[in-house]
Formats: sequence, structure tokens, C-alpha cells
Amino acid sequence: MSLPLFHLYGDPPDEQAFDFIHIETISSRSSIHDWTIDIHRHSNLFQILVIERGGGKMRFEVTTATFAAPAAILIPARVAHGFWFQRSTEGWVLSFTEDVTQMFGNRSSAATARLNALAVEPVVPMTDIEQVNRLSALCAGLQEELLLSREGFRLATRGYLALISTEVTRLAAARGPAGAVTLQPADPIVDRLRELVEKNFRSERLLDFYAAKLAMTPDRLNNHVKRAIGITAGHLIRQRVLTEAKRQLVFSNQSIHEIAYDLAFADPSHFVRSFRKYTGVTPQVFREREGKMG
Repeated sequence: MSLPLFHLYGDPPDEQAFDFIHIETISSRSSIHDWTIDIHRHSNLFQILVIERGGGKMRFEVTTATFAAPAAILIPARVAHGFWFQRSTEGWVLSFTEDVTQMFGNRSSAATARLNALAVEPVVPMTDIEQVNRLSALCAGLQEELLLSREGFRLATRGYLALISTEVTRLAAARGPAGAVTLQPADPIVDRLRELVEKNFRSERLLDFYAAKLAMTPDRLNNHVKRAIGITAGHLIRQRVLTEAKRQLVFSNQSIHEIAYDLAFADPSHFVRSFRKYTGVTPQVFREREGKMG
């Protein structure tokens, strides 16, 4: 079993998706899948869920979290996730490609970075009924604009997206630690490095490769990334490999030997040593401990 990649859940991936906004009720898709959305990823969609009624549990990468209405849930692009909803759960699922935020002006990259940072803790509880009513009304308004496609609907839909994103960002930031992330414009070098790592991490681990692609020395790249996001470029590369290893251990039936070779380790023992160094446990213990979402 491998980790499925979808555009919207159940639809083939669309790497070229651009200028895309979609909203639907939770029940419209979940009910036909017995209220279970299996583990999957989206390559280029950010999602915001608004839980008006019901609840359930979710898998977010290799962690499991419970949620109950009223709440919002943030799912960044490329993050593995799945849901088990209580029957009759209701609310909204808003999906959009990150390029849509360009309409927000020169702070668009900062807005996207802010949402991604806050989504480290994906579940955002709501305590004020006015918050729930406001978000629900905005979601309903967005759905109406998309369905009717009246004159000016493109501007209107982006307005609704901006209002929903702003509302959820405020709620998420009010939680505490994650909200302390400073809103700074995204760093273009870090963004480009992330893109390169995403495309090449299975075969290229050396910092020299990425530094050459960015026309920088390895030391300069490390220092630049450390100043921008608090970790070195080398650590960012190792994080991506480790994330993939965790995904394959939890979400696939591949043997540890197969995972080691798939991730281009010299041999399985090297993979086991590296994994244990950064997690404190062996791959086998990690797989047994984390299990699968039930």
C-alpha cells in the first residue's frame, strides 16, 4: 500500500492545478465513503475544514488527534492526512491552490506562510457561537458564488477566501505557542530550496547539490536558511527524508529493507542507525508504536 495523492479526495492528482477554489459540505463526500477519508495527500492544495456539528479523529502525518465541533482544521499542501468522522458530522471543506493568495498583494506569501506555521497544530477549537456562525455564513456565501457564477464571482470568491482565511488565522493564533510565530514575508531562497528538496530528496542528500542549484556556497546556504527559519539547510533536507521514512513505515506495507533502498540509503543498517539517531527508536519500534488509523 502506498500513500495516495489526490487533487480532491478520490480524484486523480492535478499537478497543473492553478487559480483553484473549491468548497463543499463535509457530508457530501464523507457520507458516500462511510464517513471515512483514508490517508492521502494533495500536492498543491491547502485545506480548511470548519466543523459545525459532530467530530471524530484525524491522522496528521503520523500523529492522531481527536476533534469535536465547533472547530476549524488546517491542512497544508503535501501533508498526509485522513479522517474518521462521526456519522452526521457537518460543516465545510474549503480547498484552494496557494497561488490564489497572490491576490492579497505583496503580503500574500506571508499569509500562506502564516497558515502553514499555524497548521503545525491543525485543530483549532472554537468557543464562541458567533465565531461559528460567522465562519459558516462565509462558507455558505462562497459556495453560492461558486455555484451561481454571477458577474464578478471571481473577485467575490477571493474576497470570501480572504475573509475565511483571516478569521481562521486569528482563531489559530489566539491559541498560544503556535500563534507566537512572527508574520514575516516568505524567504524566496528557502522556498526554492524546499521545492528542490521535494523533487530530489530521494536521490540527493548532499548540501553541495542544493547549494550549486541556488548558486551559493554550502556554508552561505546553511547560514541563510538558519537566519530565515531557525534550522540549517542540512537539517531541512534530513527532516524531509525522515518525514518520508515515517510515512512509509506507517502508511505502507513495505519492509524496512525496501524503505531503506527506496530512500537511497547505502544499506538497511545505515537506515536503521540514522532513523534511531533522529527519533530515538528503531524503524520497527516506530512502526509498531504508531500503527495505523482505525
